[in-house]
Amino acid sequence: MEGTLFPSRPVLPIQTNRPIQPSPPVKFNATTLPPLPQNPSSFPIDSLLHHLLNISSPPNTPHNLKPLNPPHQTNGTFPSLHISGDSTPKQHQFKKPTSVLVPSFEDKARTEDGLIDFLTIKGKMMFNSIVESPLDCVNELCDSAKFELLEVDLISLLKALDLSGNWERALLVFEWILLNLNAESLKLDKQIIELMVRILGKESQHTIASKLFDVIPIEQYSLDVRAYTTVIHAYSRTGKYERAIDLFEKLMEMGLSPTLVTYNVMLDVYGKKGRSWNKILGLLDEMKSKGLEFDDFTCSTVISACGREGLLDEAKEFFARLKSQGFVPGTVTYNSLLQVFGKAGVFMEALSILKEMEDNNCPPDAVTYNELVAAYVRAGFAEEGASVLKTMTQKGTMPNAVTYTTVINAYGRAGKEEEALRLFNQMKETGCVPNVCTYNAVLAMLGKKSRPKEMIKVLCDMKLSGCAPNRITWNTMLAMCGDKGKHKYVNQVLREMKNCGFEPDRDTFNTLISAYGRCGSDIDAAQMHDEMIRAGFTPCISTYNALLNALARRGDWKAAESVILDMKNKGYKPNETSYSLMINCHAKGGNVRGIERIENEIYEGHIFPSWILLRTLVLANFKCRALRGMERAFQQLQINGYKHDLVLFNSMLSIYARKNMYDRANDMLHMIRENGLQPDLVTYNSLMDMYARKGECWKAEEILLSLQKSGGKPDLVSYNTVIKGFCRQGHMQEAIRILSEMTARGIRPCIFTYNTFVTGYSGRGMFSEVDEVISYMTQNNCKPNELTYKIVVDGYCKARKFEEAMDFLSKIKEIDNSFDDGYVERLSSRIRGNWEAFENLK
Repeated sequence: MEGTLFPSRPVLPIQTNRPIQPSPPVKFNATTLPPLPQNPSSFPIDSLLHHLLNISSPPNTPHNLKPLNPPHQTNGTFPSLHISGDSTPKQHQFKKPTSVLVPSFEDKARTEDGLIDFLTIKGKMMFNSIVESPLDCVNELCDSAKFELLEVDLISLLKALDLSGNWERALLVFEWILLNLNAESLKLDKQIIELMVRILGKESQHTIASKLFDVIPIEQYSLDVRAYTTVIHAYSRTGKYERAIDLFEKLMEMGLSPTLVTYNVMLDVYGKKGRSWNKILGLLDEMKSKGLEFDDFTCSTVISACGREGLLDEAKEFFARLKSQGFVPGTVTYNSLLQVFGKAGVFMEALSILKEMEDNNCPPDAVTYNELVAAYVRAGFAEEGASVLKTMTQKGTMPNAVTYTTVINAYGRAGKEEEALRLFNQMKETGCVPNVCTYNAVLAMLGKKSRPKEMIKVLCDMKLSGCAPNRITWNTMLAMCGDKGKHKYVNQVLREMKNCGFEPDRDTFNTLISAYGRCGSDIDAAQMHDEMIRAGFTPCISTYNALLNALARRGDWKAAESVILDMKNKGYKPNETSYSLMINCHAKGGNVRGIERIENEIYEGHIFPSWILLRTLVLANFKCRALRGMERAFQQLQINGYKHDLVLFNSMLSIYARKNMYDRANDMLHMIRENGLQPDLVTYNSLMDMYARKGECWKAEEILLSLQKSGGKPDLVSYNTVIKGFCRQGHMQEAIRILSEMTARGIRPCIFTYNTFVTGYSGRGMFSEVDEVISYMTQNNCKPNELTYKIVVDGYCKARKFEEAMDFLSKIKEIDNSFDDGYVERLSSRIRGNWEAFENLK
């Protein structure tokens, strides 16, 4: 294996040990060491929320939705379904209401190009009054002009409001009509309902539509099939799949004949619901029996459903059967197939689909290129994905916001935040306006790296560009707070999110399950799961993955295996993310055998060896120090034609350094450069660690200096590694010098730093210096931990100073009165055991 993976490379030159210059010893105390930098400021969640709230639409007073079955209600306010925060409006300019205002009540209403000429004189005056009123005053206006309003043709009035771009006012008038007719025990005209369905459908106000028709028992109205199809589509878009299925079944019971569009919508419903492949096949057979011919949307919807479930073979079989029956796939169908295999990481299959498109003279569009970028990214080819931007331009297709967002996401996942930000700026410079998805991608990337100041700048940029945040923006903020110690931030963001009118959807609940799990709050994660079901959302693969993510954080692989088993028993097929999280869970729990079981399934062909999974295997085996598993996965990446990223190279370099395999570590360093990559901070830290382990502490410091000269910024790990190197060689004064440099650069020492000094001093019997370190720690709000005391006790025992060890042990409570008595007793037993063993040797 060594000959194929690691070709012979020259070993880096090693400098001999530098002579120690005599100098007065520096004591480990506050008078001789420079003052420590301030503790890092707390996470600025309030500032972030302030900026996010500033660009979110102001929330309206929320009302609880109640079914309108009880005939009598107060004439107060209808359960408003306002669009401000809970929907995704189309990007268009509303017409100025002044264009249809009248100078006086008696004058004839002006019209704009005859837009509302079909209204009566009274209808035009009512129209003008409604348009002139602020949104929050429309209900009050309707109350004050109740009798005049009920005398006009309401259908024509709503139609005029819609045509003039005032669909929100049409919705508010509709609510008022519904409330007042219900109070009079009168039934709403079905034509008004059909019109409102068309208005909300045209404006893509799916959330509002789904809530509105949960209130109105539309099954009791004989609407046309087009209206029912629009409502089913609204339920599908808002994740209310069972409600959509119920309405479709009632539509059939009423004797209505579903159209091709209806069937396409229902295919999408079952595809998104999951575990419904047989239902999809049944609908396809039903369509054939009724003589309905499949179109591109039928085929792409079915193929996309396969992609969500990981049914790659079924997607290929369906596509092949279509072609054998004479169907000529168009760009839309090819794009969906490209997405399925690109998403699964089957890079070569995705490329073959692209070639088939070219052979069949099927022109690629922007979506095709976007899917190609995604396929490159999933296989680890971030730079190649970025190069597609140039290819698109050369072929006359301008990259759009989706293309840029995909590449920005890729850079973010690869840890190349600066490249992502450069591309984001380049996108704006070329005239491509970032959409909310682009901003969400950048915010998510910066949130993962805890760069709140830059997040605030992005939020300000959103405000300047007029881009309003959506639910995903808030979900991104929730995900960012999913970390140990940030439990209260999750609650705070969720509260503000609801105040802005964004009710949690299925993705929000999945995010909350994952966030609370990562915070260590299993109870809240379980409550979110239960609340999600009560809210009418069906758990999906993403829900199970959110649970696996929470379990992976604490390494509870037994519970995670139960989740996987439950998924399979309920008909869900674990996807790439599921297996990746399962591998990480085994790694966190130190269960190497569990990793090996999944490895065997991958290498035996039962699970597709995607770039993500093979990469995960390298990193998981690294956590378990399983060199054989790392090398095998690393080699499989090469065999499958995937690209190694810098994280993989760094992991291999680090494991070889830890196992004293320095020649192979040097080979990795050369491979980094041969692959056109530049060493990063992790690379430098691994090299420092390698030399520190070899006892070449001066060489470790040289690497630290070369990092600084190259423009890099050493972190706490960098300095701790060099300090460790000097302490191991007994050069305690040099270690203190590095500590002084570290604090002068604004980096505070951590418990590992102090324990390294304790180890160095106690190993040389310098116990007065050990006391100085412990005193310095406590003065600077860093309590010694169990390991600190164990190191000191072992040092005394090694020096055969057992009485002094017991004396030190008796002072622990003076240092920290909250320290565990049980652990003190165990240390005492450890001293007595060593003491007795020493006495027996005499």
